Amino acid sequence: MDRLLRLAFSKLIRHGSLRVTTAAGSVFAFGDGAGPPVAVRFTSAAAEWAVLLDPELRLGETFMDGTFVVEQGSIADFLRLVTAAVAVRYPIPWIQPLVMIRYLARKLAQWNRRGASRRNVAHHYDLDGRLYALFLDSDRQYSCAYVETPDASLDDAQLAKKRHIAAKLLIRPGQRVLDIGSGWGGLALYLAETGGTDVTGLTLSTEQLGVARARARESDLSARVRFRLQDYRDVAETFDRIVSVGMFEHVGVRFYDAYFQAAARALSDDGVMLLHAIGRSEGPAYTNPWIAKYIFPGGYIPALSEVLPAIERAGLLVTDIEILRLHYAETLAAWRRRFLAHRDEALRLYDCRFVRMWEFYLAASEMAFREQNMMVFQIQLAKRQGVVPITRDYMAREEQRLRAAERGPSPPLRLAGE
Repeated sequence: MDRLLRLAFSKLIRHGSLRVTTAAGSVFAFGDGAGPPVAVRFTSAAAEWAVLLDPELRLGETFMDGTFVVEQGSIADFLRLVTAAVAVRYPIPWIQPLVMIRYLARKLAQWNRRGASRRNVAHHYDLDGRLYALFLDSDRQYSCAYVETPDASLDDAQLAKKRHIAAKLLIRPGQRVLDIGSGWGGLALYLAETGGTDVTGLTLSTEQLGVARARARESDLSARVRFRLQDYRDVAETFDRIVSVGMFEHVGVRFYDAYFQAAARALSDDGVMLLHAIGRSEGPAYTNPWIAKYIFPGGYIPALSEVLPAIERAGLLVTDIEILRLHYAETLAAWRRRFLAHRDEALRLYDCRFVRMWEFYLAASEMAFREQNMMVFQIQLAKRQGVVPITRDYMAREEQRLRAAERGPSPPLRLAGE
């Protein structure tokens, strides 16, 4: 066993400083000694076999169970070493058949018909709302922030994200906006309050629906902002603007045509749509099995090569694409710091295994963006060529206009109950 562990880690870790203690008590050092030292320990032979045979799934499980322990540094430090190594080197040879099986089965794993979509959303988003309050910003924006400056706070970066999206939508008072995947309602409320629009938000989470409706009432915006428990495929009206942030990752490759065809039906002839979603820069793949099992069942992060053909088939025109590279890494780092600072409160809501699971999720996601070329794309869509200006400088002007509107007399948006 010790020999296999040593072989596996020696294939992965060429740079950095890693010390591994096996269940039998053997200690091995890997890397070139650069950077902060990281030390880990296996507490059982079963955990060692599990990680050797299926590291993508079982590393996270052994960390959750406490049979893989980080003794120096953090799980984020360990994952940074591993993800950086995998990004430049093929994985351990004996897991290649498992990788191929997962790739071939990926579309079946994303069979997100209406019932499955609702169950998948409930798995993640219908958790105790107090959990998300521990690490999100005050507006509960659960998607990539827009980090304009290195010293920007999380709240400032999330406000900048909403402003950046609204600028690309070219929102004007009185427009009807559809928000597909409206979450806790922050973006919809921003578009209504700052832009003077009429917004319909869709969610499949009963927990988020209740919070979003309460926030609309407390902000005196119920007349112009409404939230529905509704699937995107069931929208019958047309809208001047459509926005979707952090929802497309739950659609599934098999349903991209249905998604963009529904969007095309709902978008007016002179309308504008903005899709904000996580993407992968290195071509189609499959969802990490640990993420699929414990965090986002049915979820998938697409390559642009999988998205753009479905847009074309729906008859929509791509008018702008922007790639946000390290913005999500910084967002996730802020979430992870906040979560760990409130670890005791998380333990009062859930047990130790759940808290370790959430820590692993935030750390692994951060390192995927920092080391493995995950990114966020914003695709602006329309039905006609002349709907948006032909140069991009209008975005800066729109952001300046919206920033001025944010300083108006209206009180800041609040979470329900604050």
